Parts: sequence; C-alpha cells; structure tokens
Amino acid sequence: MQKSYYEAYDERYKTVHQKGIHWFSENSSPIVLDVLSRYPIGKQAALLEIGCGEGRDALPLLKEGRKLLATDISEEAIRYCRELLPDYRDCFRVLDCVNGSLPQRFDFIYAVAVIHMLVLDEDRNAFYRFIRRHLSPGGIALICSMGDGKTERESDIQTAFTLQQRSCRGETLAVAATSCRMVSEKTFEKELAENGLDILEKGLTGIPEEFPEMMYAVVKKGGPSAG
Repeated sequence: MQKSYYEAYDERYKTVHQKGIHWFSENSSPIVLDVLSRYPIGKQAALLEIGCGEGRDALPLLKEGRKLLATDISEEAIRYCRELLPDYRDCFRVLDCVNGSLPQRFDFIYAVAVIHMLVLDEDRNAFYRFIRRHLSPGGIALICSMGDGKTERESDIQTAFTLQQRSCRGETLAVAATSCRMVSEKTFEKELAENGLDILEKGLTGIPEEFPEMMYAVVKKGGPSAG
C-alpha cells in the first residue's frame, strides 16, 4: 500500500538509525514541562504524545512516573524508542492520528512540531479533530507548530520521499525530504476555531538547536467541530 506523504519521516529515521546515529538532539521541549507545571494536571493524569519521534519529550515524563502513551506514525521511531527505553516499551505505540483513533481519552495531549508536517487542509483538520475527540472532560492540549507566526509556505507533497543531502551528527546523508507547511498565527487560530478548539493561551516558543521559533497554543475542547 502506498504511503501518505506525511509518513516520509519513517524513511528518514531508517536511514539515520542504520548509521547508528539519531536525527534529533536529545534536548527536550521546554514548553511541555512548563505547561504541565502551570495547569492542574496531576501525576495520575492520562497523557498522550502525538509524534514522539525518538523519545526526547517522552523520556523525562516517563521517568517522572507520568502515565504517558507516546505515539508516532513511524514504525521505525517506535522501534527505536522501545529499544532505547526497554523499561517503558509498552508506553510507545504506532498511531496515525490523521486516520486512526484510540479507545481512551486523555487529560493532556501534546504534539510538538507535528502539525507543520501536514500540508493538506483535510489532513490538518483531521489532526485537530483527533485531539478534540480524545480530550477528556476538562482536558487540555498543547500544539506547537514550526513558524514565526507570520510566514506562510508549503512544500510539494509529491517530493516528500525524494532524497536530499542533509547534515546529521557531522555526517552528510541522503535522506527523505519529508513535508512542511508553515502557517501564520491568524491561520493557526482559524484552524483551531474551525475544529472546535478554544485557545487558553498562545505565544512563541522553541527548542535549542532544532526549532528556534515555534508557535504554540494551549487549547481545550470548545464548541462543535466543523468536521
């Protein structure tokens, strides 16, 4: 079966991991722990991560004893995380949040640098609706998107699997190009509203070495979703 364009990161991970290196740094996203510290999300709350990648944000939460389910569409990413963190292997699961669902609801859902991988409107809307549908009553979500709040641009999804030369850990590798859509703050807010998510706070954040600027929004379930 042909893969969707937003699955191209699976190929990138395979290439990098075969070299015995990792794609992303081990720097966790400061905004995740910051939001958890400022909202009444207890240690026994059910947490969901969408797009866990190589586990950099999952690890500190799991070591805290948090009840986290960390997911990614990439089978290679989940394999890597289970191998890296064998004590927590059952906390990692393959999930396509655009076309899939889970039986449980969560008190806190977070997705760091995931939404910008989705280019098509229907895929972005499905992502937001997944979050809304899987929030427990009173639950909140943190969504971070690469961008400065002003720029709007998108990649050609037809080239997502095309190999390009990229530098990683001092090596130059031919890896999958993947996909990217950056939207403005106005578009980001419009998308959230149209999919039934109310903004509690918003701003700019970042991850050292990785994403110097990201928009973020903390949201809760709002009125009826357009979808």
